[in-house]
Amino acid sequence: MSATKPARIEPGGLRELGLLNWVIAKIGARAIRAPRFSLFHVLGQHRLLFLSWLPYSGILLGMMSKLPVQDIETVILRVAHLRNCEYELQQHRRRARSKGLDADLQARIFEGPDADGLTDRQRALITATDEFVVTRGVSPQTWAKLAQYLTRPQLIEFCMLAAQYDGLAATITTLGVPLDFPD
Repeated sequence: MSATKPARIEPGGLRELGLLNWVIAKIGARAIRAPRFSLFHVLGQHRLLFLSWLPYSGILLGMMSKLPVQDIETVILRVAHLRNCEYELQQHRRRARSKGLDADLQARIFEGPDADGLTDRQRALITATDEFVVTRGVSPQTWAKLAQYLTRPQLIEFCMLAAQYDGLAATITTLGVPLDFPD
């Protein structure tokens, strides 16, 4: 989200989130080292949906994931870049750095599958992500290439991950979720 867009739903507090979601949002903020986890403070206002979405999202982020965390972050960064979602980019640039994707590799991910210095696996992931987000599918050629690197469960998870972060980017942008960090 651009910093100039106003929030359509302001981040809530204890009253709007309820005790459980407020506590989860506070724990989340501590985990990302921010005063507030805006996404949780917004989505948490739909109490049941938030509690349903949280474990699903956690699985896709690496908690019991079938995909290596570097693959996960590659896909998320590429989706966020394609969707111009500054909130996702801000969150996942930091997380990706902590998982071994330095600034140079992130720049190559943003440049696209033809960037110098990418592995064949990274090229396959980025190409498949581009196709998935832009065309809502993956071509047979790209699927065959991706299947050289991913198992059947990982291929399923790739689709769910790309769809989750594409939808999340749209939700964040539409709701105008404020950034968590001043940079």
